[in-house]
Amino acid sequence: MFDREELSRYGYQQELSRQLRLRDVLAYGLVYMVPIAPMAIFGSVYAGSGGMVALAYAIGVVALVFTAFSYAQMVKAFPMSGSVYNYAGRGISPPVGFLAGWVILLDYVLVPGLLYLVASVAMHASVPAVPVWVWLLGFVAVNTVVNSVGIRMTAVVTRVMLVGELIVLAVFLAVAGWALAVGKGRFSGDAFYNPDTFTWSLVAGAVSIAVLSFLGFDGISMLAEETRDGSRQIGRAMAGVLVLAGVLFIAQTWLAAMLVPDPTGLQAAGDPDGTAFYSAAAVAGGSWLATVCAVATAVAWGLPNSMVAQVATSRLLYAMARDRQLPRFLSKVSLRRSVPINATLLTGAVSLALGLYMATRADGITLLSSLINFGAMVAFLVLHICVVVHHVIRGRSRKLWAHLVMPGVGFAILAYVVVNANIAAQRLGLAWLALGVLVLAGLYATSRRPALSGLAPVRRQSRRDVERV
Repeated sequence: MFDREELSRYGYQQELSRQLRLRDVLAYGLVYMVPIAPMAIFGSVYAGSGGMVALAYAIGVVALVFTAFSYAQMVKAFPMSGSVYNYAGRGISPPVGFLAGWVILLDYVLVPGLLYLVASVAMHASVPAVPVWVWLLGFVAVNTVVNSVGIRMTAVVTRVMLVGELIVLAVFLAVAGWALAVGKGRFSGDAFYNPDTFTWSLVAGAVSIAVLSFLGFDGISMLAEETRDGSRQIGRAMAGVLVLAGVLFIAQTWLAAMLVPDPTGLQAAGDPDGTAFYSAAAVAGGSWLATVCAVATAVAWGLPNSMVAQVATSRLLYAMARDRQLPRFLSKVSLRRSVPINATLLTGAVSLALGLYMATRADGITLLSSLINFGAMVAFLVLHICVVVHHVIRGRSRKLWAHLVMPGVGFAILAYVVVNANIAAQRLGLAWLALGVLVLAGLYATSRRPALSGLAPVRRQSRRDVERV
């Protein structure tokens, strides 16, 4: 069970409610990742990978397994909300932690807005009489109310939604498999490897898009202060969710790739309207299957996925605010519900405003996706560095496989993906980082330099303490 001294030795009180069990955290991670997430971006990954969409997802799983391992190491060392912000601040230094938190904000703050926008646009396409802004307002209102009630309500709602997503996915896999068996598609392994189009840089660029489907396993670390067994439960849940979701992603994209009606045209023109997967579903089972997949994807992104994204974002804002690196009002916790209420409400408001603005731009979804992926991958790079600095350099750990080799390999893979990512995303992401540096300079200029509570216990760790972690 959780040791109540875990937070107190870092200068924090246990304010959030520890009600989540392993099954709740697993459901949270799966809902955040969305088992049917590839349906929404299948065409973009297919075109970007030269048809090798399953390979892009397989490499994504491998790359993020190393990242999940590094998360497990750091959440054991620092079992609290805040994710990379806390790990970098405590494992390296508070200023680095501030910049890591700033970078990951690009991911966490934008993700709910993207999810609401994608879902609203899809629902508007299905029901043209209802404008995009109405769908946006409805999704944001429902999720904000549920998240404000308490983490237990969020867990219950997300489990119900998860069952629905898995049923839709099972139907697609069964119908698609049957369609291939009777000769409707073309059985091929090109989705894993096509010698005519394969290059490492091409696939790495596609992986940088596919990463969007995996974002969410890292959000589990935000629940470190709301799980019954603390850090031990978080590490197991992250690894389990990542592997399970990866298998589901690879299976559905491989089947869909063999059912694409015009592979050459999709590779050449891309998928600007995001309907490539649904076209493949129509080949497999007809228009009814395409409609079921499209509506299920829209509802999944607009309700359960954005709901847990809002939870993760509010916990990051809460963690940074209680360290006075964001406005203090964001650290307020509802005494009745044990949730960071102001951070939850602000996340909903920002998501609504961002979604409404991006809905007016033709490139809104593409721009948000690129920025989110860039922010997430840079944060993951910092995470791997944290493991090495905290355990090997500071703690003199002798577990070189766990604390040097694994994070080193993970860093190398992600660095290659970041270098081959969308150029616009690189520029905007670096601009956001530069703004963070200016904000940090402003904090120093006003004598409000970043500081984290309870750093003394960390600095006094012995080699035995670090080895035990």
